[in-house]
Amino acid sequence: MALSFFIAKKYFLSKKKRSFINFISIISMLGIALGLTALIVVLSVFNGLEGLNRQIFKAFDPDLKISSVTKKDFLPGNDLIKKIKQLEGVKYISEVYQDKALARSNDAQMIVVLKGVDTTFENNKEMQKALFEGEMKIFKDGRPTAYVGGGVFTALDLKINDFLNPLTLLYPKIQPLNVLNPEDNINQYSLEVSGAFVLEQQYDNHVIVPIEIVESLNDKAGKRTAIEITLRENADINQVKKDISGLLSKNLMVKDRDEQNAPLLKAIKIEKLFIFIALFFIVGIASFNIFYSLSMLVIDKKDDIKTLSSIGATQYLVKSIFLAEGLLVATIGVVLGLILGLSISFFQQKFGLIKLGMEYALVDAYPVEIRSADVIMSVLGIFVISVLASIVPASRATKFMINN
Repeated sequence: MALSFFIAKKYFLSKKKRSFINFISIISMLGIALGLTALIVVLSVFNGLEGLNRQIFKAFDPDLKISSVTKKDFLPGNDLIKKIKQLEGVKYISEVYQDKALARSNDAQMIVVLKGVDTTFENNKEMQKALFEGEMKIFKDGRPTAYVGGGVFTALDLKINDFLNPLTLLYPKIQPLNVLNPEDNINQYSLEVSGAFVLEQQYDNHVIVPIEIVESLNDKAGKRTAIEITLRENADINQVKKDISGLLSKNLMVKDRDEQNAPLLKAIKIEKLFIFIALFFIVGIASFNIFYSLSMLVIDKKDDIKTLSSIGATQYLVKSIFLAEGLLVATIGVVLGLILGLSISFFQQKFGLIKLGMEYALVDAYPVEIRSADVIMSVLGIFVISVLASIVPASRATKFMINN
């Protein structure tokens, strides 16, 4: 055991009457411990929320998505679709047309996001997990059906397989306005509801139907707003994306799942960064209490410093003693913080102690994901601040040396 650390431990574990110096050291330890606990727990919750959003994206958004750069829709062509299907790593593709429409049932109505898909939609296993009533189908016994979000299902008071009170979709025709007969300005289609799903609030107003129904409403046969591509389990997404990019014209682009949801993911990361800075600032203030406790300890131990210098102690040894004292306080605070922070995060992850309080959600408790990078960065930051706070008092200690 290094001599400096041995003496520092003696000072720390002294059985003499507790002084104000000891009290400040304890406050420093507790401040570091609670600050690190808060950092670990809050950052783990943000990681959990990011993971939850990725889980939601995985259910609703494809691995890769082709869309137009300049226009709302485009005509993909059979050659492009055939070439994409032949690429290594591609499992299947879905042709999609998405737009807003008016949905009506009985006396209730609302604006919905109408998404037309082909039958490959029913292969989405992640979407199956979001089902809360009925079946995830867009055809039943040869008849087209609708798969609706929870908000639509509730707001329009829909029932599963209720052919007497179907869901009616209305979409304006592309033609000059007919003032004499307003109903002639609208295409409409009625169909039963096969099932309802709950993912996240932004998807509550979605209605998923066969793409043929959307084409009959908007009179845009063959046009698509997106080509959604699902990859095989072990496929290299970057390589497939690169291969697809080589097949596309300049007016089309391909995005992976993160790029499709870039604004939300960026917002989560920015919020996490600012929370980290705020909490780390609080931990920094607690760490700088070490500066005051060491400064007073230096004055309190000036006779010990003179004794050590008289028997040959160097300036380096004296500095090391008080640096070790500061690191000892920081280490105990860090250990306590790690135990508390990791324990709280683990129990929340395992048992879901704190609930979200939402009626419909993929999870009923706050999601938590512990990432070693966050823990290591927080701990290293605390040690750096503690060393910086200990340097000045440790340097001042050498002024009390006899041979100084």
